[in-house]
Amino acid sequence: MWTGRFSQPTADLVLKYGESVSYDWKLYEHDIAGSIAHARAQLRAGMLTEDEFCAIESGLQGILADIREGNFNWSIRLEDVHMNIESELTRRIGAPGAKLHTARSRNDQVATDTRLYCRAQIDATQELLRDMQRALVLKASEYADIRIPGYTHLQRAQPVTIGHHLLAYVEMLGRDAERLADCRRRVNISPLGSGAIAGSTINLDRLGIAEELGFDGVTENSMDAIADRDYIMETLFCLSVIGTHLSRMSEDLVLWSSAEFGFCTLSDAHTTGSSLMPQKKNPDVCELTRGKSGRLYGNLVSVMVAVKGLPLTYNRDLQEDKEPLFDSFETVSLALRVNAEMVAAMRINPDRCAAAVSDPLLLATDLADYLVRRGVPFRKAHELVGKAVAVSVGSCTPLNELTLEQFREISPEYGEDVHSVFNLGRAFELRTNPGAPNPDNTRRRLEYWTQKLS
Repeated sequence: MWTGRFSQPTADLVLKYGESVSYDWKLYEHDIAGSIAHARAQLRAGMLTEDEFCAIESGLQGILADIREGNFNWSIRLEDVHMNIESELTRRIGAPGAKLHTARSRNDQVATDTRLYCRAQIDATQELLRDMQRALVLKASEYADIRIPGYTHLQRAQPVTIGHHLLAYVEMLGRDAERLADCRRRVNISPLGSGAIAGSTINLDRLGIAEELGFDGVTENSMDAIADRDYIMETLFCLSVIGTHLSRMSEDLVLWSSAEFGFCTLSDAHTTGSSLMPQKKNPDVCELTRGKSGRLYGNLVSVMVAVKGLPLTYNRDLQEDKEPLFDSFETVSLALRVNAEMVAAMRINPDRCAAAVSDPLLLATDLADYLVRRGVPFRKAHELVGKAVAVSVGSCTPLNELTLEQFREISPEYGEDVHSVFNLGRAFELRTNPGAPNPDNTRRRLEYWTQKLS
């Protein structure tokens, strides 16, 4: 491609091996926006006449329209999105197009384009996160008071509610949104003007360019600006955590929708059948989400590995940051959209939930608390309840159906009111601390999220 320094054309295999336009064409809007801002700075610096700037701006706008309409031919012989657009601009408007790259390198150009892309995609992902939260809040409101067992080690632990359980994922996604917002601050700094490595002797107005492109400021070290891919790694980390949270929710719904649990029913529109077993209704959306979380982790690791051994500043290895970045945003976008739709269509089965939460062993910790309130040290109370559970299991008698005499044979610390512990309504009413699954707490948190997401 390059002629000045080289006496031979680039080999076809090298072109194929090194081209990036097959995927970095997705940066076209940002590349054109950056080029217009750069050209305007050239105009202010006297590097372009008004007519030349207008020709460049009009030509770039025409190229933008053609790309959007699918009427633009991308060539791998021009390697990347930048050279494809610049070459076409020069073909259309002549000499002014050849002036556009003055005081700019593809190194700071691609760094600018990628930051603009990340910023736009972060904003879009934030809205999808809010949509996912809204779906969960609406479902949590609909079934706020339905009681179910909470689990540790996938064993029944203590009673909670559907509302409280679903709100846990709303809180997680809220932190995801905060992480992305914080990441966006570091993304939104302009490297344009850093040149290939050491700026340029033609000093354009970097702050003016940054302001036009909506950046919060400019980078302060040209070498760092060109070499930096922290913002991509941080973005990919944030997207990976979103994937983690969606994957954990998916695993809950896989369990809940199974015949063994039966807590929920996923809609036919969000499940699939078996090619052999006609009775099957598989939670494919949930399983795909679990699987795609691994893909997100892989994208993060691939960029970190590509960057970790590079000397300053630009090395061609950095071309490998684009595909993982594009893929992660596209994967998270689709995952949030389909999961929000699936949750909105999901039904909770109150009878199955009620049957599971009727297990009196779920209130074993409440029984220990009962003894504590009667003056028994907690470790001793824990032991006495454990003995009561052993009697219950050994005699095949539900814990709440042990007689007062059986309790007192274990310890006289059990009072005549011991059976009052086995009241689910009271158990929830006593959990009044912030964050506990008390009905009033749940309603307050639902109101908070409803207002925040409105």
